[in-house]
Amino acid sequence: MVRIFPFIFILLWSSAFITTKPIIDNSDPFSALAFRFSMVAIGFFLFSVYTKQKLLVNKKNFIESFFSGVLFHGLYLGGVFYSISKGMPTGIAALIVTLQPILTNALSGPILNEKVTMKQWVGVLLGFIGAILVLGLDIGSKIPITGLVATIIALLAITSSTIWQKKISNNLPLSVSNMYQAIGGFSFHLLVVIFFAKPYIDFSQTFIIAMSHQIFLVSFGAFTILMYLIKNNSASKTVSIFFLIPATSAFMAWLFLNENLTNLDLLGFLITTIGVYIATRD
Repeated sequence: MVRIFPFIFILLWSSAFITTKPIIDNSDPFSALAFRFSMVAIGFFLFSVYTKQKLLVNKKNFIESFFSGVLFHGLYLGGVFYSISKGMPTGIAALIVTLQPILTNALSGPILNEKVTMKQWVGVLLGFIGAILVLGLDIGSKIPITGLVATIIALLAITSSTIWQKKISNNLPLSVSNMYQAIGGFSFHLLVVIFFAKPYIDFSQTFIIAMSHQIFLVSFGAFTILMYLIKNNSASKTVSIFFLIPATSAFMAWLFLNENLTNLDLLGFLITTIGVYIATRD
């Protein structure tokens, strides 16, 4: 079962790109994310109570999990949602965030003392080339400066949170750790809503369906798998699977949204798959 976790993660995480736009079309990004992570925190709380996990933790473990949530659920997702709401082309936003494995590989050596082999670097390079082919670049697209800055912040946040999550030493149950991370994400977005944003959510059928997908399949499912993978594998190997997400998202958009899937997309998918295989195999 554990061997298929990366494939389940890729499918669930990729599907989030299909439901992000409907959410942003019916709400401001920070109100939507505050709502999402309030529900996620409650869900993990109830699950932890049901499984009789110890909810009260020491201050060190709380701060570690809370800060991880601020980085991952707050700055990363907030940056991505905000950039798209400002008109950032999703393809370019995804391409910038896809630089994460390269940054993680570069930093996991000096910070985590992980040995990043030449084979892993070759795999990462192939993965990035494949992702570029799948996403493409519309040179004529107008890239909003605020959207670009937000996406770069998101890239730095997801890289930092991955390394931080690997570096922290707590052995909390996943449901308890995820609960405190969700509280961290909720707190971040709530503060943004209070001080900077104009809160707005239209609880339309479209919003409810898209948000339910992101709460249950992405936050409960994909994120829990990601935390498990980071905890049990090297950070550099774990993040290499992120290169498959743009290709898988493109395939899902073709399958469910009737978007075009070109021969270049298929070539990029093949190159990315080879790169991820090279980077992650023992």
